[in-house]
Amino acid sequence: MGLLTNRVERNEIKPGDHIYTYRAVFAYSHHGIFVGGSKVVHFRPERNLDSSIDTSSNLLDPTFPRSTCPTFPDCGFRQPNSGVVLSCLDCFLRNGSLYCFEYGVTPSVFLAKVRGGTCTTAASDPLETVIHRAMYLLQNGFGNYDIFENNCEDFALYCKTGLLILDNLGIGRSGQASSMIGAPLAALLSSPLKLLMPSPIGVATVTAGMYCMTRYATDIGIRTDVIKVAVEDLAVNLGWAGRHDEAAEENEASNRQVVAL
Repeated sequence: MGLLTNRVERNEIKPGDHIYTYRAVFAYSHHGIFVGGSKVVHFRPERNLDSSIDTSSNLLDPTFPRSTCPTFPDCGFRQPNSGVVLSCLDCFLRNGSLYCFEYGVTPSVFLAKVRGGTCTTAASDPLETVIHRAMYLLQNGFGNYDIFENNCEDFALYCKTGLLILDNLGIGRSGQASSMIGAPLAALLSSPLKLLMPSPIGVATVTAGMYCMTRYATDIGIRTDVIKVAVEDLAVNLGWAGRHDEAAEENEASNRQVVAL
């Protein structure tokens, strides 16, 4: 991996690595945790929420259909009502290139990466811990998907670091989401400077500087409003426990009705 790109070959990644690939002609990136055996655990918007449908088989999901994956029969596995999915590496990449997210980078390297969602100053936990978190969340879920507060990059960042933001209102851990907010914010804040700086180059320089500083300030390795949370306690900390209990009770009631019939 270099300063300009984090692109890697398949034989360069190892279990516990945070990987990603670009979608829609580099419009955005999709992130996941490589768990070995050409398998990736990743997080995406929930579908097929009807509990009467076998969502673990993804029969209605055109992206990860178990029946059409030529490599692994369990590709596309997930628990009902969960957006955490186990996919083979081929289905995860969808013919895209493979990139590896960097951890523990210096502030200078972080600021030099113009695009968000490629690195963080936060350190990664041991790889076996990362894999444990990913596999635990595959069985227990990661809450509701939100493009700004709880997306695929947030999932991978948590698996790697175990860090959660105390105030879950606003921008999550995702550098990609921070970039989406930071770019227009920097442009907005620098617009009054056009009256003071006749040179477009000067305005562009200030705007770029504000954008980089916005990204840096929201990096999970810099923020002070984060705590370390064990994956077993994640549902309690994020308030999912009650919803999970209600869903379990509904499923149990449905099962009793089926048995009675």
